[in-house]
Amino acid sequence: MTSTVPNLGPDKVSLGVTPTLWWNDDFPLIDIGIPFEQCVSEMALAGFQGCSIGHKYPADPAALKKALDLRGLKVSEPWVSTYFTIGEKDRTVENFERQLEFLKKVDGQDIVVAEFGQSSHLQPIPVFEHRPRFTEKDWDLLTSGLNEIGKLAADKGMRLCYHHHMGTGVQTAEDIDRLTAGTDPDHVHLLLDTGHLRFAGDDPLTTAETHMQRIKHVHLKNVRQPVVDKVKSDRLSFQEGILQGVFTVPGDSEGAIDFEPILSTLGESGYQGWLVVEAEQNPATAHPLTYAKTARDYLTKALGW
Repeated sequence: MTSTVPNLGPDKVSLGVTPTLWWNDDFPLIDIGIPFEQCVSEMALAGFQGCSIGHKYPADPAALKKALDLRGLKVSEPWVSTYFTIGEKDRTVENFERQLEFLKKVDGQDIVVAEFGQSSHLQPIPVFEHRPRFTEKDWDLLTSGLNEIGKLAADKGMRLCYHHHMGTGVQTAEDIDRLTAGTDPDHVHLLLDTGHLRFAGDDPLTTAETHMQRIKHVHLKNVRQPVVDKVKSDRLSFQEGILQGVFTVPGDSEGAIDFEPILSTLGESGYQGWLVVEAEQNPATAHPLTYAKTARDYLTKALGW
């Protein structure tokens, strides 16, 4: 099959998917009871090579690896929330080190982090109005903390990839510029999340072009623009936005993002790493396997494999 996007062949990238199509890890009540083994079986059935770690996954790394190996899947990333801006550096570092050890045991490389100190996205309040605005002190705490744990990861042969996120102090393209300017490019890499950037009101293509050399991990997430507009106009919370269907997958005709220019920019930059499909959806209204296959079919056409 001929691709429309060059330089992103199977020798360069791996295709993953997050379990947030099957249940929600931020809001566990968004769940219809799909068990772990069904989730990862459907990931493999849809044609993906790996996945991020969700809250229903086995806590024992040996059990997790066995279940994933059985299905030909690898771990694309675990998630670690950081709390540097609220004075919880010690706990953050301890948890990060635990996750590094877990990641090593499941043969992973990338560890994804986001600063949730002061975050509003888990609260039942308007997500746009109440996102934190970091002070100079906050930025210093965050960037110095990230540099420290980023070096811890690098020393173990792993990569810290920072995830900008709605409802946090690193939400917009301007915030990403500030974060990258204040951190060590050898130790603090960027996770580009197309959906979160578009939700925040910025163009993910522009950020991809600006920070192409810092991007080491990608979440391919789509948004429904009418729902984004409704979240703003009706002062909805992040959870309400999810329940209204703000997120969807690449390949969905209702999505607002054109992924081919973004993928082309990544290919031109020499990107190597994970391309992970993500859509925080309500499985009661968005059938997980259907959407996973929609996204994989889109990537087959775009990438040629």
